[in-house]
Amino acid sequence: MEKLKQRVGEIFFPDDPLHKFKNQTLPKKLLLGLQFLVPVFEWGPQYNLKLLRSDVVSGLTIASLAIPQKLAKLPPIIGLYSSFVPPMIYALLGSSRHLAVGPVSIASLVMGSMLTQEVSATEDPTLYLKLAFTATFFAGLFQASLGLLRLGFVIDFLSKATLVGFTAGAAVVVSLQQLKGLLGIVTFTTKMEIVPVISSVFHSRDEVSHQNQKPIIQNLLLFLIGLLMSMKNPKLFWVSAAAPLTSVIAATLASFMFSSKLHGVKIIGHLPKGLNPPSMDMLLFSSSHLAVAIKTGIVTGILSLTEGIAVGTTFASLANYPVDGNKEMMAIGAMNMVGSCTSCYVTTGSFSRSAVNYNAGAKTAVSNTVMAAAVLVTLLFLMPLFHYTPEVILAAIIITAVIGLVDYRAAGRLWKVDKLDFAACLCSFVGVVFVSVPVGLSVAVGVSMFKVLLHVTRPNAVVLGNLPGTQIYQSVQRYGEAERVASFLIVAVESPIYFANSTYLKERIMRCIREEEELIEANKETAGLKYVVVDMTAVSAIDTSGIELLCEVRKTLEGRSLQLVLANPGGTVMEKLHLSKSLQLFGSNGLFISVGEAVAHISSLSKAHREVI
Repeated sequence: MEKLKQRVGEIFFPDDPLHKFKNQTLPKKLLLGLQFLVPVFEWGPQYNLKLLRSDVVSGLTIASLAIPQKLAKLPPIIGLYSSFVPPMIYALLGSSRHLAVGPVSIASLVMGSMLTQEVSATEDPTLYLKLAFTATFFAGLFQASLGLLRLGFVIDFLSKATLVGFTAGAAVVVSLQQLKGLLGIVTFTTKMEIVPVISSVFHSRDEVSHQNQKPIIQNLLLFLIGLLMSMKNPKLFWVSAAAPLTSVIAATLASFMFSSKLHGVKIIGHLPKGLNPPSMDMLLFSSSHLAVAIKTGIVTGILSLTEGIAVGTTFASLANYPVDGNKEMMAIGAMNMVGSCTSCYVTTGSFSRSAVNYNAGAKTAVSNTVMAAAVLVTLLFLMPLFHYTPEVILAAIIITAVIGLVDYRAAGRLWKVDKLDFAACLCSFVGVVFVSVPVGLSVAVGVSMFKVLLHVTRPNAVVLGNLPGTQIYQSVQRYGEAERVASFLIVAVESPIYFANSTYLKERIMRCIREEEELIEANKETAGLKYVVVDMTAVSAIDTSGIELLCEVRKTLEGRSLQLVLANPGGTVMEKLHLSKSLQLFGSNGLFISVGEAVAHISSLSKAHREVI
């Protein structure tokens, strides 16, 4: 029971989060508990004016990125609402100093595509908005539950390769969706896949507004120039960061001044002033659409959680401070649950905002509070200024934002390093672009799981040879100078031995024996094969099927006058071999602490035996 307790603790509490509470008084434990649940009480007492100055500058900088955008097919004002309440919640509960919270393109895209399959955002906008808030609530509930139950390893099944393909595919799909606003098309498909979208554009080519072409080209050039400048000189990060806000201001002024001449250019129109209206009564817990809201919430929750933790960990490593993944899950989950009740949709840590936040000199999560305060001022006093903002500008901003999500260099590295990872990346991309976002994600996760199963069921088993003049044994295929040892076959198993791979390993070991005997016969060597040494250095665990495998191989080799020898089994493996009484079968000359010791000891015994004879 003690060992089971220890193992469960290692699985769910690898960082031992309660170690600070040991040998502490009750008041100290209560204070530590409060700091653990609400990190602001941990760093708040050390906060000073110097830190505030840095956070105000960075907070105002990232606030400039919080402009009205039509994400997830929701009204533009919802994007601003989502940049007000969630950042304040995260500032209290989050453990990252540089994570800037707000809506992100990928989660927005997935939510839009999944909800559109159930309800049209144009035909029934009220129901669509209710489903978005409900999905956000379930996303937050799922995220907080993962953190509370310390089940964060669930998101590890979304591998880096999967996310590279998924993100690129999502970027293509969301860019295609902006063609409606860019080209001024009225009749546009509700589907998200590339074929229906291209077909819709082709059939609606007569509706294309030529008034949009000039601002499209101008703004795309502005964004791309800013992006190139920031890539070549990181100190000019503010150029690309300020480009969206600059273009919105310029386009809004131009639209206002020349509104009589710009026929056919759609504008945002009226945006309501004031704080986020309550939306708790809009959550649908007893609707026929509840299933799709839950499914959308879980999928967007996983994606946003993966991105948020990855971004937070990235900047924490750059600034050399720890980030608690489970606290991040609870913080992100809490801000989404609260956000769903205050007219916000799913939010997380944005990489672009966080990069601007980091480069602007943010020191603590107070920068999120400063951004929220700036958004509050905008909501209360500045909303009428966005009335004349052309929709084509917002579409151009979204396209330029998602262009950077297509990481072709990462795809090239995957192809070079690991073909199975590249296959997962490609399946994810093709599935998202040509089928649907959930299907593409499911296929990619399936390919990743297949890779895991492949490594578990088909582990490496390599033949080792001695490096001349040393006691080191390495793969004869990898090291050309490694020499086979007369009368010995040394096989290294490079994985745990489970029921899933025991049969394969038995076949692999017997094949190595057959090939070694054929090689001895082909070379007409006088010393035949007598000993088979299994190097178990990399065998971290074994189950009953694995123990049965060793016993069966030992028995089979005994019938062929060959001796099976085990070298360097780990502590857990030794314990199970002992409890199963299998060690008695191998005897004193069947178990050694290293391959070198096994070869030396058995060789000396064999030599002494020949001298006696």
